[in-house]
This record gives sequence, structure tokens and C-alpha cells, in this order.
Amino acid sequence: MDFELSSDQLALRDAARDLLDRLASPERVRKVVDAGGGYDADLWRAMVEQGWTDPEFVGVVEAAVLLEEVGRHVAPAPFLSQWLAGTDEITAIAWDVNAPALYAPSASAAIVRHGDVMRRVRLATAPPREAAMDRTRELGWLRDVDVADGTEVATAEGFLDRATVAFSAELLGVAARAMEMAVDYAKVREQFGKPIGSFQAIKHRCADMLVDVEGMRSVVYWAAWCVGADHADAAIAASSAKVWCADASKRVLASALQVHGGVGFTWEHDLHLYLKRAQLDQVSFGDAAFHRDRLATLLRRRVEAGESVI
Repeated sequence: MDFELSSDQLALRDAARDLLDRLASPERVRKVVDAGGGYDADLWRAMVEQGWTDPEFVGVVEAAVLLEEVGRHVAPAPFLSQWLAGTDEITAIAWDVNAPALYAPSASAAIVRHGDVMRRVRLATAPPREAAMDRTRELGWLRDVDVADGTEVATAEGFLDRATVAFSAELLGVAARAMEMAVDYAKVREQFGKPIGSFQAIKHRCADMLVDVEGMRSVVYWAAWCVGADHADAAIAASSAKVWCADASKRVLASALQVHGGVGFTWEHDLHLYLKRAQLDQVSFGDAAFHRDRLATLLRRRVEAGESVI
């Protein structure tokens, strides 16, 4: 089976990168960060105008393509939550009531789990913006939201699969860009009269980062295809993607910091924006431990039914 992106998907990626290079440059991202979080209204408007929120135009694989680019730019826009919500109306998403939700302070509605289903509820008042480590986005707590009377929009497990793929795809973009930044820095930073990239220890770190990133890419697009095609392996693929991407992104960001040395820990350098974005994505809609447990449950059911798990 051919898992290469189609010509249309490649064109979508290139168009997204062009848009984000212009409207999610480091300077524009830092304006949002310096303001304490939120989103760039001009960037979000451009995303909507290009059809990013059109479900007929953007399937699961296309969303993964876009979210990889969003992660590469740590773009301050609510595309991930809005794609999951299926609307361009700012909507908070959360796996549980009384839990933090992306873009809740700007939301007029929320989608929250209620038993085995996800329900959409209107928010009479938007939650206040909470202090958060990742200031490329805003975070608010959905406290005391009455979900029972909300409108059912999806099964909880199906929504979890889509959300898991979405956060994993963004982690892929974050890690890929952090790796590129580390490699570029290793080419120009000199020590003992040579670029540090010529030293074996740095070469090994960069090679390990590439292995992790390419592993992330493979599992993310496998999961996106499975979920988009409603394949029998969709849940297994989605949780596998989150486990690998959560763990691998930690390794990649740690190595990128080490390659950059002291400058990587400074506020002036952009690397900390990627680290913080990754740390929130790693725990959103289930961390690696949550998805390992889910995988164990899914695979045990197959074994008990006498089905193959290979």
C-alpha cells in the first residue's frame, strides 16, 4: 500500500507552510506570548478563509498535514480544537468536566465527555484565562459546566481517536522543527576551532533525533489513515501514535536543548516555545501512560476473542 502523500496533500502542505511563514513568524508568535496567551485573529481568519475548517476539504490525513505545519510554527491559532469541533466558532474541548481546555477563555461553546459520548454545551460566560506554561495558546478551566443537557456530537472513543491523532501530528511538527534548529545551530556554533556538529557526540544526538522524528511521522500518518478510513485498527493506531509521539518528542526536545547549550534555555531563543508547546500536547487527551493502558485493554480484547494482534 502506498502511504505517500498525494499531490493535493503536498500542495496543501506547501500552501500551509507559506501561510504560516507569513502569519506565524517567530515575531508574531512572540507578540501573543508577550500578551500572556490567546490567538492571532489575523492568522485564524486566514486559516478559515483558506478552508481549513471545511470538513469536506479537510479529512483526518489532511488535518494531520496541517497540524504538522502548525506545530512547526507553534502557531497561535485554535485550528486543532476547531477541526475537532467541526466549526469555525471558537469551541473549547476537554476530556472531562472540571478540566483545563484549550481556548476556553475565548469560547462560546465547549465539547466535553459525558459518559460514552461527547456533548456540545453553550457557555453562558467564558472561563477566565489561567496562567499556563505554554503561552502560545490560552487555557481555561471548564468548572461546573452542566454537560448532561448538551447536544451529543460524537462517541467518546471516536472523538478520542481523532483528538489523539491531532495532538500527535502537532507533536511531530514541534519535534521536527526543534531537530532542524539543533542541526542548524550545530553547523555554525564553533568550539575548539570547529563546528560542534563535527564532534561525534553531537552527530549521535542529531542522528537519534532524526530516528525519533521519522518514527513519529510514520506512526502519525498510519494513525491518521486508519482513523480517517474508520479502519478496525483505528483506536490501536491512534493510541500507538500518542505513546510514541509523547515519548519521542520528549527525547527530541531534550537533545535539542543539549545541542544548543546554554542559549537554548534563554527566553530570547525560540526553543523554549517548542518545549512548552510539546509538554502540553504530550498530556492532552491522555498522556503516554493513559494510552499504554488503553492499548493493553484493546489488545487484550482481541486476544480474548481469538483474534490476531499482529
